[in-house]
Amino acid sequence: MKLENNRAGKLKRIHSGYECFIPHNLKNLKVNIDDEMNRLINRAFLLLGRLDGMSITLPDIDLFVSMYVQKEAVISSQIEGTQASLVDVLQKDRNNEKIKDTEDIVNYIKATHYAFKRLNELPLCMRLIKETHSILLSKGRGDEKTPGEFRKTQNWIGHLGSTLKNASFIPPSPDEMDTCLSDLEKYIHEDSTITHLIKIALIHYQFETIHPFLDGNGRIGRLLIILFLKEQDLIKYPVLYLSYFFKKNRSKYYDLLNNVRIKGEFEEWIKFFIEGICIISEDAISSIQKIVDLKKNDMEKIQSFSKGNISNLFSVYEYLLKHPFLETEDVRNLLNLSKPTINKIFENLMELEILELVEEKKRYRQYVYKKYVDILSEGTAL
Repeated sequence: MKLENNRAGKLKRIHSGYECFIPHNLKNLKVNIDDEMNRLINRAFLLLGRLDGMSITLPDIDLFVSMYVQKEAVISSQIEGTQASLVDVLQKDRNNEKIKDTEDIVNYIKATHYAFKRLNELPLCMRLIKETHSILLSKGRGDEKTPGEFRKTQNWIGHLGSTLKNASFIPPSPDEMDTCLSDLEKYIHEDSTITHLIKIALIHYQFETIHPFLDGNGRIGRLLIILFLKEQDLIKYPVLYLSYFFKKNRSKYYDLLNNVRIKGEFEEWIKFFIEGICIISEDAISSIQKIVDLKKNDMEKIQSFSKGNISNLFSVYEYLLKHPFLETEDVRNLLNLSKPTINKIFENLMELEILELVEEKKRYRQYVYKKYVDILSEGTAL
């Protein structure tokens, strides 16, 4: 790695014979804000406000947040190589061959819920980040990579099989890393003359550059974005995640991060980041509207249905919003009804074009609220 300038940091030769990159303290950075960046910032604030307003219209905001967290967990984990989709997580398949991959996603969901709850008790700090990381890597891939602890050895980024000698990027050594993390924590909470949107773009870059964990840096770094926006009251509900934007623009994402380190091109990175906030805000607004419309239409279908028990249909429908894949046993546990009655409910919901049969196995049938899953799954296909 060769630097074209030292605006973002410096290289330090380690006695072992390699050079690691030490990022400068962000508090000393002067960002050049041009008209294009100002336009992006203004648009982002407008869309974030609209998103918060749209969220209030949801019939069940907690349910939507829960589903959105699952969607983010899937996409963020896919970036790291997890081969599972949202359907794999939602579908209760007794013989799921992707169980290890879904464990990674479930861990991310647990870590996200923990971090948001903990944010009510702690400021956004390295302690909270380490606690969250311990849950993220509690089991599944990476559980041997010291969950909840910052690394004590050198790591690096590069192609499969690369070493320190031919790595594309080498983060700070463990000794330098501690100072960098301390400076970053102070920067997160110090008053700043720049907007919070620029600040979180810089915080995410800095965290990924420090790369403080042996595994899980990308997932924690992306979670850090939404935690900061929540702490700064830029969003009320956690329904904005940039993983989808980063996944769609993966090469550009990594190139721009690297260009900051090598060329000091902070402004190009910031514009890309804020553009992502605009695009993902629009996507979230669209998803919310689709779900509101879908629930309204399907509730009206049930209300006007004359062939079945309306009360039972509504009960199963509400359950579907939390568990869009459904089997006989689920309804039996929910309503304690006979199998013929349950089968009739399934028939009614299929006639209303709410449920679809997924598969029929020897021992059970599985149904899906496909229109709902399709909205939630946008962007999560492998």
